Amino acid sequence: MSAPSLMDPDDLGRRFLARLRPGRDGWLTASVTFGLVAVALGVSALLLMLTGASPSASLSAIWTGSLATTTGWTTTLLNAAPLLLVAIGACICASAGSFNIGQEGQVLVGGLFGAWVGLRLALPGPTMVIVVMAAAAVGGGLWAALSALMSRFRGVNVVVSTLLMTFLAIQLVTFAVSSPWLQESAQGSSGIADAQSNPLPASALLAHFGQYPSLQLNAGLFIALVAAVGVGLVLSRSRWGFRVRMVGLNPLAAKHTGVRVAALGGFTLALSGAFAGLAGGLLLASPVSPNRLQPGLSDNVGWDGLLVALVARNRPLIAIPVAFGFAVLRAGGDFLSATGVPYYLIDIVKALLVLAFVAPPILVDLFRRRRSGTPSTPSPLPVVPTKMEAVA
Repeated sequence: MSAPSLMDPDDLGRRFLARLRPGRDGWLTASVTFGLVAVALGVSALLLMLTGASPSASLSAIWTGSLATTTGWTTTLLNAAPLLLVAIGACICASAGSFNIGQEGQVLVGGLFGAWVGLRLALPGPTMVIVVMAAAAVGGGLWAALSALMSRFRGVNVVVSTLLMTFLAIQLVTFAVSSPWLQESAQGSSGIADAQSNPLPASALLAHFGQYPSLQLNAGLFIALVAAVGVGLVLSRSRWGFRVRMVGLNPLAAKHTGVRVAALGGFTLALSGAFAGLAGGLLLASPVSPNRLQPGLSDNVGWDGLLVALVARNRPLIAIPVAFGFAVLRAGGDFLSATGVPYYLIDIVKALLVLAFVAPPILVDLFRRRRSGTPSTPSPLPVVPTKMEAVA
């Protein structure tokens, strides 16, 4: 009997099904994940009871504030879009072996650039929205690129620099809205201006669609979904995506194949910041937001978006449902805090769930190494301080 052809449909179907079937480690990882999620939910319920709250009533409040009504759905979807954009950027950066944790500051700087352009230019129709979004993306990208340059020329660790640049971004935005540069024009008889910018003109706001009866969707959600699908395909199917993943897995091997590791790593870091800046533009130009630049514009979207990427294990397509789940917690948490439950409990729940989803692969790897007698510490031969610094 002759061997099956490479294009044999039956053979291709068997190969596809074989790839879908999880191996022994896959089942073990799923089982550990299920157990840790159950433990995280149990600990969360215990914390609620210790604070005098009812776990069932708290769960009902989260449901009511996020998914039970069209208003809740609106809030949830509006939260999901910027979270997803931040997570997409984090996935790109992590695929290249660099860890950007400064998204919170990049969101703020993106909002700063978008506000400055929106309040300084007068452009017709949708051109204004496009320019504002582009300016926000450029602002976040430039802010992240500073960390890439510090890593390339001064050897500053990317994790440290992106984190510290966040605090600098907070001060920069506070200064901008507290000075004549972007401060709101004096209002009222007191003539005292607030620490915020003037509202963006109507032409700079994102278009919103359909109200049934009060469900509001704006273009930001569609931008985030298209970006997630596009980035997922580029990373997994394109030559550029293959190079990015090669740099993330082994920068020395990538260098020997002709990849400009430092340039590609710096570009992915800047691209990560651009997506975070675009998220800041969405927060600024959303039709249901104040549409003003304020020091609290980011509202922890950068930090939560980074957690979304961690839970999704740096896969843009998986980040879509994960971002929706975090958006449910954010929208429901706001409603829950109105009932008297401290909002920090929602942050604790998010942290526990992140650990529950991130820890299983590590635990399974340690278990596998212990059973096989392999040392649990990795070999030091190809290890370098950071991936980008390998060829600096």
